[in-house]
Amino acid sequence: MTAKMADRAELLLELKQRVSQCIEEAKAKLHTLSKDIWSCPELAYEESRSHDTLVAFFSQEEGWKVDSHFKLHTAFRATWGAGGSEQVNVGFLCEYDALPGIGHACGHNLIAEVGAAAALGLKAVLEDTHGKLPVQVQLTVLGTPAEEDGGGKIDLLRKGAFDNMDVVFMAHPLQDDAPYLPLVAEHDVTIKYHGKASHASAYPWEGINALDAAVLCYNNLSVLRQQMKPDWRVHGIIKHGGVKPNIIPAYAELEYYLRTPSRAELHVLKAKAEMCFRSAAVATGCEVEVEYARNAFDNILRNTTLEDLYENNGKALGMEFTTDEEVLSNASGSTDFGNVSFVVPGIHPYFYIGSKALNHTEEYTVASGDDRAQFFTLRTAKALAMTALDVLLNPELLQRVKQEFTEAKLKEDGTLTGEHTELSDKH
Repeated sequence: MTAKMADRAELLLELKQRVSQCIEEAKAKLHTLSKDIWSCPELAYEESRSHDTLVAFFSQEEGWKVDSHFKLHTAFRATWGAGGSEQVNVGFLCEYDALPGIGHACGHNLIAEVGAAAALGLKAVLEDTHGKLPVQVQLTVLGTPAEEDGGGKIDLLRKGAFDNMDVVFMAHPLQDDAPYLPLVAEHDVTIKYHGKASHASAYPWEGINALDAAVLCYNNLSVLRQQMKPDWRVHGIIKHGGVKPNIIPAYAELEYYLRTPSRAELHVLKAKAEMCFRSAAVATGCEVEVEYARNAFDNILRNTTLEDLYENNGKALGMEFTTDEEVLSNASGSTDFGNVSFVVPGIHPYFYIGSKALNHTEEYTVASGDDRAQFFTLRTAKALAMTALDVLLNPELLQRVKQEFTEAKLKEDGTLTGEHTELSDKH
């Protein structure tokens, strides 16, 4: 090891210790921030009070420039740093929407706290380095609404909110610590059948039965499962099936979620599902409307360079990462961070909060507001901030992160020999 490398390693260790200390010193106000969000759960795109709480938090912190309503009404951006075209722009994401009926049962109040804590700790350290870093730094905190329903990050991507970011971090509460879990691509679709009402007993031949079309559609999709890949998922409900037994239903409606491990496969599944939707209309004589949700969620594009750095930092802080293959290989849910990961290299690790309660349950709502979650939440923020320091003090490492991102995206999209898939084409 050269003297220069040794000096850099010594500085990195010192800064990691200091960032951990700075986060620890801010724990009281960070806990208050999380508790305030948890105490007032708000649904997607309606997170006005949680948004205002976070805006006030960063506005009261010295040195942050805050855009209160950034691109979306309940989004915000807080920035610190030199700015300009030469700096490395490090992003931290905050989520804060809740679930209907059960509040913060996915712990988004803790996601907001992690993002705020990591950014505060990193800023406190960086503003005192006096030019010791090999790069100029800008820190960006984005408040990203509507993860549970709608996909606020995708809206923000379209509006350019992630432009010029070099790397982005967030972390999600779960039952275990894990640097990565395989979340999948997903798109919501509503299928509407329009028929013709008639008396079901007196002259049923005059009717066109929209419910029959819905049932055929449901059965078509069930049959399709025999030819689906094992890790594809199609699940849905009949939302409307008529108004009275003696009236031929003139209208029926279904809602389905389509999921695949990759966004490339999602296009294939959607094409197969559409044949099921439309053939049911043909068979019954109905008209059909197929309405996809505005935003499709992409799978997460892995960055193992960042994952390894995060895991090493987490272990240094006492994290015990799960080795349970059932957990590590269980592709289930979806997140709009997946779309971000195709635009900016980043990570979306998971962290234990002191409870084995399952997400999206009342028990997890209690756990996400419990004081016991604070130690684990701040430990995660420290690990994220330390990982950011790794790439800021080592430009070669940052280039490796970016190179892996580029290669993974090309491989995922099949663009090494094919055409590029643009954001506007995906959604």
